[in-house]
Amino acid sequence: MRDRVRRVAHRIDAATPPGRDRSVDALRAVAVLGVVLGHWLVTALVADGGRLRTASPLQHLPELAPISWLFQTLAVFFLVGGHVATRSHATAQAEGTAYHRWLTARLSRLFKPVAALLVLWTAVTTALLLSGTDVTTVRTLAKLALSPLWFLLVFAALTAATPLVARLNPLWPLAVVLHVDLLRFGFGAPPAVGWVNLAAGWLVPYSLGAAWTRGELDRPRAGWVLFVGGTAATAGLVAWAGYPASMVGVPGASVSNLDPPTLAAVTFGLGQCGLALLLRERLRRTMRRPLAWAAVAFVNLSAMTIFLWHQTALMATTATGLPFGPLPGLHTPPDHLGWVAARLLWLPAFALTLGLCWAAFHVYESGRPRARSRVVRSRRAADRATPTGARHV
Repeated sequence: MRDRVRRVAHRIDAATPPGRDRSVDALRAVAVLGVVLGHWLVTALVADGGRLRTASPLQHLPELAPISWLFQTLAVFFLVGGHVATRSHATAQAEGTAYHRWLTARLSRLFKPVAALLVLWTAVTTALLLSGTDVTTVRTLAKLALSPLWFLLVFAALTAATPLVARLNPLWPLAVVLHVDLLRFGFGAPPAVGWVNLAAGWLVPYSLGAAWTRGELDRPRAGWVLFVGGTAATAGLVAWAGYPASMVGVPGASVSNLDPPTLAAVTFGLGQCGLALLLRERLRRTMRRPLAWAAVAFVNLSAMTIFLWHQTALMATTATGLPFGPLPGLHTPPDHLGWVAARLLWLPAFALTLGLCWAAFHVYESGRPRARSRVVRSRRAADRATPTGARHV
């Protein structure tokens, strides 16, 4: 079995265009897996009087806030997304591809997988309501299952704006975030004002990705400035400006750094982006190993499936265990460290259920059973696609 895995890994390695920057794919894989693991660690479905409600260990154990610093990796995903989209758009322009064709191709990769998720959860929700399941429980499950869609809407909007973002200085959206927070927290503006940051906040790392494409972030100094400056600014905002230490939403908290993004979430993202840029060369060296590259290629090819279905995997595992519950770390309140230890033991079960979701839906989401890989392609196909043989998606 081990020899077979190695042979497959070597074939994938040999089929990869030689000019491809594998560090970009590695960063995307880290970002996706960080979000998945973060949700699995801080999202609890508590069985309470015949109902299921969401809870978080961060509600009861605020000292665990550093967990959110490790697994809130959305800024890295937007950084890579901005870099790849601006590079792809420039290539499309050079080849004479119309903007609407380029955009349609990119958005279809995002939204085609959503149809399967919506169909399944429409059926599940209908079945639960007809069976007499408590409406609050149904709402909780549906909201959790569909929560990844907000990300796709924002990412799609930024993708559509790529031609405008291509020359945008990231300081402009950062200034918008700063002023919105001043209005919200300094001058008592209505909370709805904060939703401006849903676009402006994620535009900061996305436009950083465009700057990366332009070659403005190639020097190590740029990575260090972002990493040190973003980290210091976040620490100052948390310590002296009253921003929450958690970089994810905490149920019941008066302020969330993520819903909508605050200045602290954006500066934290800048620090993450700086670290990502500093790690590029090390990642390139690591990705020369066939096994490591094969794993990263798999995650990239399955990124949408993993992202869209990871919450469903968590809920399916939780529901399967209900007849045997309440099980520690699965149905019990996340109010002590013992729950955290038990939750870690459930992660392989979540991963197994996600694997079943992948087996069920990935063929449909990839388009056709023998769809050509967009990460690993034949050298001839890669050379036809671009002169450098190194196009990213």
